[in-house]
Amino acid sequence: MKQNLHPDYHFVTVVMTDGTQYQTRTTWGDADARLQLVIDSKNHPAYTGERKVMDSMGRIEKFKNKYGPKA
Repeated sequence: MKQNLHPDYHFVTVVMTDGTQYQTRTTWGDADARLQLVIDSKNHPAYTGERKVMDSMGRIEKFKNKYGPKA
């Protein structure tokens, strides 16, 4: 078996969006690092069932005004 083939497997602290924390083992980052989540099961629409309507009309108009034909 080859030596030093596998990455370091260590504990990190995961911080949820509501501030709760837990420890898990991973190869991500350094030992005792903190992983701050932006989206998790407590606020993602797939888990909460809430739908958020995005205002695409304003975005499209802004894009057209910025990159559309110059008058």
